[in-house]
Amino acid sequence: MAGFGVHLATEAPHILIKHNGIFIEVGMSNGNFKYDMMVEEALKGVVAKVLKQAVTEGLPGEHHFYITFKTNRSDVDIPLFLKERYSDEMTIVLEHQFWDLKIHENEFEVALSFNDKKERLLIPFNAITAFSDPSVKFGLQFQEIKVTELENIDSRSIEKDGSKKQEKNITSPGEIVSLDKFRNKHTNKKL
Repeated sequence: MAGFGVHLATEAPHILIKHNGIFIEVGMSNGNFKYDMMVEEALKGVVAKVLKQAVTEGLPGEHHFYITFKTNRSDVDIPLFLKERYSDEMTIVLEHQFWDLKIHENEFEVALSFNDKKERLLIPFNAITAFSDPSVKFGLQFQEIKVTELENIDSRSIEKDGSKKQEKNITSPGEIVSLDKFRNKHTNKKL
């Protein structure tokens, strides 16, 4: 089974790739590349791809999705009573009762039933903090990418002709991938 994580050491960031239970460390440069944010953006591409497939093919078998997102962002559009009840974060389930799932470049929208009333939710992919499909024991956890951080990433992924480069989607079946657990929270003091 392949896994994936990011480790930011004090002076030498690394990507950790887990394969058959063994972590392989791949060094990264300390330049202007924000690899951790680029990886998170690419992994959110997995979420977008899965949702697009659900739109075209439906949810086969026992597949269903838990999607957790930040509700306090200005680009999240959900009913006021939900923002009041879930002032920071909310988890929705896409299984049997959801309607009008639409996938856009930077967000998705879906109608869900709350108190027997259909409500429309518009959720940017960068507001998502967790995604899972419990039927196959797959899950991803994310750091929230702020709009200003995303602009820095997007400006580097535009080719000369203005088109976006194709993103690589990385999956890790059977494991929850939390990028936080690979980050070094403490910095080494120089002597």
